[in-house]
Amino acid sequence: MNTDESCKTVRVETRSDLAPGRIAVVTIDNPPVNAGSLQVRRDLLEVFARLRDDDGLAGVVLTGANGNFVAGSDIREFDAPPQAPHLPEVIAAIESLPVPVVAAIDGAALGGGYELALGCDARLATPRSIIGLPEVTLGLIPGAGGTQRLPRLVGIARAISLITSGRRVKAQEACLLGMIDAVAEGDVVDSALEHLKTMTGRKRVVRELAVASNDPEEIEAAEREALARAKGAAAVPEAIAAVKASAVLPAEKALYRERETSLRLRVGPQAKALRHLFFSERQAARPPEGAEPLRVSKVGVVGAGRMGQGIALAFMLRGFDVRLSESDPAVLESALAALRGEAEKAASRGRVHSADELMARLSPGGLEEMSDRDLVIEAITEDMAAKKALLARLDGIVRAEAVLASNTSYLDLDEMAAATSRPERVGGLHFFNPAHIMRLVEIVRTENIAPATLATLISICKRLGKVGVVARVGEGFIGNRIFSAYRRQCEFLLEEGCLPQDVDRAMVDFGMAMGPFAVFDLAGLDIAWATRKRLAPKRDPRMRYVEIPDILCNIGRFGRKTGKGWYDYSASSRGAPDPDVQAVIEAESERKGIERRAIGDDEIRNRLLAAIVNEAALVLAEGIAERAGDIDLVLVHGYGFPALAGGPLHWAARMPRDRILASVDAMAAESGFGAERAFNLLEVLDQAAG
Repeated sequence: MNTDESCKTVRVETRSDLAPGRIAVVTIDNPPVNAGSLQVRRDLLEVFARLRDDDGLAGVVLTGANGNFVAGSDIREFDAPPQAPHLPEVIAAIESLPVPVVAAIDGAALGGGYELALGCDARLATPRSIIGLPEVTLGLIPGAGGTQRLPRLVGIARAISLITSGRRVKAQEACLLGMIDAVAEGDVVDSALEHLKTMTGRKRVVRELAVASNDPEEIEAAEREALARAKGAAAVPEAIAAVKASAVLPAEKALYRERETSLRLRVGPQAKALRHLFFSERQAARPPEGAEPLRVSKVGVVGAGRMGQGIALAFMLRGFDVRLSESDPAVLESALAALRGEAEKAASRGRVHSADELMARLSPGGLEEMSDRDLVIEAITEDMAAKKALLARLDGIVRAEAVLASNTSYLDLDEMAAATSRPERVGGLHFFNPAHIMRLVEIVRTENIAPATLATLISICKRLGKVGVVARVGEGFIGNRIFSAYRRQCEFLLEEGCLPQDVDRAMVDFGMAMGPFAVFDLAGLDIAWATRKRLAPKRDPRMRYVEIPDILCNIGRFGRKTGKGWYDYSASSRGAPDPDVQAVIEAESERKGIERRAIGDDEIRNRLLAAIVNEAALVLAEGIAERAGDIDLVLVHGYGFPALAGGPLHWAARMPRDRILASVDAMAAESGFGAERAFNLLEVLDQAAG
């Protein structure tokens, strides 16, 4: 049989040369990634209705084109009311087919795509396939039977772990877990056809199977771990409840409850926030129109400190040929030893076959040996003169078409680019520490950067699995510019009556990954101190300035690396409040004649969030960031702002306007000379509200 033109996204090929009868190969073809859209559901339902009436049919193979089975549902549909036919109807049609259906998976079978495969009687996959139910990462739970069918294959405890983490599983592990039946050696469709023969026409409907494992202790441990990891995600306890229902409720009732829960969560604030970040990430990753990235396979990193090591490792883990250069032989030797240790960790976790394999991608070398590199990133000390001198020297070494990038956190990249003969091939790649773990990279767009260079830097971030956000040149770019305003407000609160632990508690309770003073200690107080000293000549003396962090730096309290900063780490790596710091804070308040007062957690949060939102509006006004979504991505992925809130501007745009404006005005009033509400704040909030 063949489909007619009404089936736009599904095609059918009939194979009659295979015993014991004719086989229909159904191919989903919805480029670019085979997203499970309304049209796909319509076409599949129509095809399976026809196949049901085909008396000569012996079996069906369901597969996908475009390098994927189905890479999840079309998320663009999630903001609209659900439209029939729904995925559960398609799966029911597959299950009710009188002949077996084998899913032949290549590429991604995620979310609704894997639920579709679970509706089949068997599942085969290629070695490169990725399997999973990542719905929780978008604030909802599987809504087409994932929480009910998966436990019947892997057990309740494993299903809880897989679904609440949203983990994407490689084919070999998926087979070991029972998520699929086999990994195909050759062509997956041919393997599925052979597998059909072994089924001899018998169905194996997953929803009719008993739950694979229902061990109470394993379930309790999996539930405990999932809830500890949830950090306020409403979808996690809902997913746990749905999975556990698979063992106690009739299938029809459990499936109905699962669907109802998924649709309710889909319109909730957390799901909307996470979808906002998803679409913002897609938009941020778009290269300049018409620009093609340059070929990059060989990368150079200059500077073997902690940041340079992390950058080198990030590239090594993604298969790049990396050359690491360092002027101090002792530092280089230490870096190579540290990277060897990281390689061994990666091997023990299964990220690479062996530490030797990963280390083979790295070679040490001097600057002259950077001549064959496609991209060279400098990661030396944050000193303008040193960076300009290095880039000027590299300019005379690397090939004319090679790209030079700086990892600077604050400095003027236009000035650096001007030190070379190729400003069009110079940009910024501001990684966050540790660079091989943190997802954010600020891509700094210099004034004279060529579109191909910018496209190359965007492409590099994609290949590294990073969230790349383009920023224009400006002090601190997007993230550190906003974080500096946050830091200043934290320091003002200290003078007025707070202690570091008060501020940290209030912001962790809001959902920040860490309190600000704990972050300062982790980063090192000397980093911000160097910036303050560099900017001191430009600071208006009428502006409010807090000396407390300078006092701590002057006595050698630089944070965790020195054992003392805002907190004392001598007894615990988590740090403890220090009476000496409290004494410094109180003495400074007294010296300035500031009467200390009790400041509640709500006021702390209002002040600090107002500082972030107001500065974000100024960053947009100055063109440092292009979109509100870019700022949300930077603050979530680089600074620990809660993803469940969607980033500061998404969050603020959904709060009552009068409350946000009152908080900003109160923050500005407490901040002194030069602080005022951003002139474009209302416009930014309106745009961020969508």
